[in-house]
Amino acid sequence: MSGDVFDEIRAASAAVAAGARHVHLREDRLASLAAALPDPRDAPGPDPAHHWLGHGEDTAVFMLLLDAVNFGSGWSAHLRKPAGLSTYFTTASALTRWFEREGVPSPARVLSLGPADLAVIFGQTGRPEGHPVHELLALWAASLHELAELVRRDFGGQWLGPVRAAEGRAARLVERLGALPAWHDVAAWRGRPVPFFKRAQIACADLHLAAQGAWWGNFEDLARLTLFADNLVPHVLRVEGVLEYAPALAAGIDAGRELPAGSEEEVEIRACGLHAVELLVARLAATGRPATALQVDGLLWHRGQSPAVKSVPRHRTRSSFY
Repeated sequence: MSGDVFDEIRAASAAVAAGARHVHLREDRLASLAAALPDPRDAPGPDPAHHWLGHGEDTAVFMLLLDAVNFGSGWSAHLRKPAGLSTYFTTASALTRWFEREGVPSPARVLSLGPADLAVIFGQTGRPEGHPVHELLALWAASLHELAELVRRDFGGQWLGPVRAAEGRAARLVERLGALPAWHDVAAWRGRPVPFFKRAQIACADLHLAAQGAWWGNFEDLARLTLFADNLVPHVLRVEGVLEYAPALAAGIDAGRELPAGSEEEVEIRACGLHAVELLVARLAATGRPATALQVDGLLWHRGQSPAVKSVPRHRTRSSFY
């Protein structure tokens, strides 16, 4: 065992899945889901309609800043969203329009942005005092500031400094980004730390998918990424019958009750989802369809955009991690 961050993530989630009380992983349902998945090589990349693509290293900066605010599913019901767009695509589209208007911001510019500025950028102005969106805007500002301050302090203001310093190792970039408070996606489950590092991992994937071969997206250990554990892919796995929730948990989610961040139930949903994808990857390999967790994540995430899946309530948690 190499002992890198990806080993730690996989081992912790496997331990949670083995001892979970609120979520049951139905391994007997994996074969049918694996057979129903498209070719893993067809997992889609960033949608050019909603992402600022094709601008070289400037696109890499866009992706890093997008991943700094790539959370908010727990506030989805309170966000103002264009018709037909999810929280993620609302955020990505708004950031794209801002880049189109202003170009690449300097770290100093990002550090100057407060919640009120972000309300303008992301189309959330005019909310009364105490509205839940103000909480999200403050968290977005904190996450952006942490990234900008890291770049300013340690890399001479060069946005791609952390990427260059990773020297082609996704694990190194995950560890560096994951050390930032808003990115430090490590839960506790029965006294055991359970790392997920969802946003730090997806930053590596997003850079790779947008780079089209450029240096800033080349990671020799990209295949070591795990599922980007959020509330959508586990939901897809629940709809497909791979994850079964205890009656009380299922009833609460179906009724729209929020799950507290870091609660035993929330950690088990994310960890069991992550471990299920590991088993899906193994199943696909055994049937002559080799795939990475990154590819399977993409297939399941896009499966979750279907009206049938969206019609079923998924768990909501207010967290800066997804």
